[in-house]
Amino acid sequence: MTPDEPIARGTLLGIDLGERRIGLAVAERDAFAARPLATINRARSLAPDDDAIVLARVVTEQRVVELVVGLPLEANGNEGPMAKSAAAWASAVGERLGLPVTMRDERLSSHVAESRLGPMPRGRSGGPPSPTQRDRYRERVDREAAAIILQDELDARRGAGPVAG
Repeated sequence: MTPDEPIARGTLLGIDLGERRIGLAVAERDAFAARPLATINRARSLAPDDDAIVLARVVTEQRVVELVVGLPLEANGNEGPMAKSAAAWASAVGERLGLPVTMRDERLSSHVAESRLGPMPRGRSGGPPSPTQRDRYRERVDREAAAIILQDELDARRGAGPVAG
């Protein structure tokens, strides 16, 4: 980019892909911080086309210009079956939405998200959390993990290095 070129604007959508839910986060392309946005429950089919239909609304509302999808590499850095599945999903969804996709190492993102959010709240009278409390907490973790994935990408683009992983 030369000094005379305009800065490319638009929103980046961070995605933490899970079997049950998809955590979402957003940041402006030239921003310094990502923020958690929403959690989407996935269809039973787990089909990229079904997910793309749901994500299309978010893409439109947030004026998304690029997807940043977490890549679940194995602890040793190798791309195992989960990473290959996530990459295939991201490619299919990106194609369906007509958006470029960047894959970002997501190792430790959920762990960092849980440490940021603190422990799961206790249930009534200090007992175990209810199923609803557990679900809400997991949704928060998914959103926060998406923000961590997106923040790692923003930091890498600025040359600041990753936060997690």
